[in-house]
Amino acid sequence: VVRRSAKFHAHDEQNSANVGDVVRIVETRPLSKTKHWKLVEVVEAAR
Repeated sequence: VVRRSAKFHAHDEQNSANVGDVVRIVETRPLSKTKHWKLVEVVEAAR
């Protein structure tokens, strides 16, 4: 498990993540010009 803070363009189908949330993402096929990641789950919601 690698933990780091970075900004990625990730696809969120259910629109469940908010600014400041800690999320788990997985690499996927290119979904757009900049999106190559998909949201798996919201690990910790922002306060």
